[in-house]
Amino acid sequence: MPSPLVPAFAQSPYYLKRLADRALAHGINRFVIHTSVHQPFVDSTHKPGMTLGFFGQHFTRNNTWAEQSRAWLGYLGRASHLLQQGRFAADLAYFYGEGAPNAVPFWKPVDPAPPAGYDYDWVNAEVLLGRMRVEDGQLVLPTGMRYRALVLPADVNQLTLPMARKLRDLVQAGATVIAPPPNGTPSLADGPAGDDSVRAVARQVWGAADGRGVTEHAYGKGKVSWGVPVAQVLGAAGVAPDVTVDGRGPDARHAWIHRSAGDAEVYFVANQQEKAEDVTASFRVSGRDVELWDAATGETAPAAYTTANGRTEVPLHLDPYGSTFVVFRRSAAAAPSRTVAAPARATLATVAGPWQVRFQPGRGAPAAVRVDSLASWTTSAGAGVKYFSGTATYAKDVTVPAEWLRAGGRVELDLGRVKEIAEVLVNGQPAGGILWKPPFRAGVTSALKPGANRVEVRVTNLWSNRMIGDLQPGATQRFTFTDFRPFTKDSPLMESGLLGPVAFVRVSGAAEGTRGPVVARPARAV
Repeated sequence: MPSPLVPAFAQSPYYLKRLADRALAHGINRFVIHTSVHQPFVDSTHKPGMTLGFFGQHFTRNNTWAEQSRAWLGYLGRASHLLQQGRFAADLAYFYGEGAPNAVPFWKPVDPAPPAGYDYDWVNAEVLLGRMRVEDGQLVLPTGMRYRALVLPADVNQLTLPMARKLRDLVQAGATVIAPPPNGTPSLADGPAGDDSVRAVARQVWGAADGRGVTEHAYGKGKVSWGVPVAQVLGAAGVAPDVTVDGRGPDARHAWIHRSAGDAEVYFVANQQEKAEDVTASFRVSGRDVELWDAATGETAPAAYTTANGRTEVPLHLDPYGSTFVVFRRSAAAAPSRTVAAPARATLATVAGPWQVRFQPGRGAPAAVRVDSLASWTTSAGAGVKYFSGTATYAKDVTVPAEWLRAGGRVELDLGRVKEIAEVLVNGQPAGGILWKPPFRAGVTSALKPGANRVEVRVTNLWSNRMIGDLQPGATQRFTFTDFRPFTKDSPLMESGLLGPVAFVRVSGAAEGTRGPVVARPARAV
């Protein structure tokens, strides 16, 4: 796992994806690019460069990958657009109290912790007092939000008298409340007898429930619980987890969120590990067809699934820091399961050296060099290549047998490892779009022809290496512009370039994705 202390200069879109996915799973669905507006320079003498370098994320028009950022922005835009549809689906409402400081306590663990498989909202006193009511045993808001239970953390053990009475009324109407009995009021506005009045309400609603010997008390149509796990309370009420993800590794970590949009149930599932995971995700949905929507490409494809006991299990392959939208739509009553063949991949040929590498001008590197084998630029004996930051183009002529292009399969160029972003051109034709995260694979079927083919791979790295190069003894020219340099001449360099191995691969046996209803909507910079 990359260190969270990696400087902003050394953070690629792939590095940022894990953080963005976590934010998406927490409910954020519109991103603001923090320091973009602070970059006034547009001429080449200030690229790569940044002003206001100590603050925010280096995500501006003056970094090395600015021209390739549309792929990353497209991912954020599509994911944000999907997660703006319908309404958030949550089983729990957590009330953060009326005391001071009065804020959602992100700085400390919450007790009781939200259980795995269930999502939750935080609500404040205004929402509880003025807008929350009970309908069919659920807590509902005018916005359409519905919760199965209200939770008050252990440190919310005092309530104002109006709030205590509100909780009494909600429980009496049929709500489930998981909370400690209040022992008084945090407000002088409740008068000299405020503490006694709150405790009197608590005796009504909580009865003998103290969270130790007695953990539950029925009152009116509802009940209060304390001293038992939240998942146990929900399970006793017949509320199964909304999502479970069966990871194959003991350290598997996943983030998810669920939105209900008309006749569609939209789930976002993200791998928070920098290694691929094959998992089985189980969703509290049945009787629907299942599709996988890829926010990185805009493609949709049918998913394999099995429906039983009111739940649908979907096998998922998640790339390192990978993510997918699992979308339930339409009726699938006649099809309780579906099998989708996994793609078969067979290497046609590896692409060995030599490669001709041309470097972006004005960055201190030679115009071109020949490399016999792929390696990081940082291993070069020449300072111009070793510290280069920008875009370099690898070029090579490759002979393609006619049988590679036979019907019934497709050909990809697998680049292996790339640091950090790549674009593939075959015979001058772009193929596969901008590749900014693993696996770095470009579909090249339509661009290839039998016989000789010109293959080019444009690779863009980050600009920390050039900053370090500018600080070396004897450096006569600085190629970077910034008012903040977090590195020294001895700082470690970051691997850069096309690292490979590069191979042509035939892919067969999988359904082709379609450019479907994932609508692109660019992320906004303000």
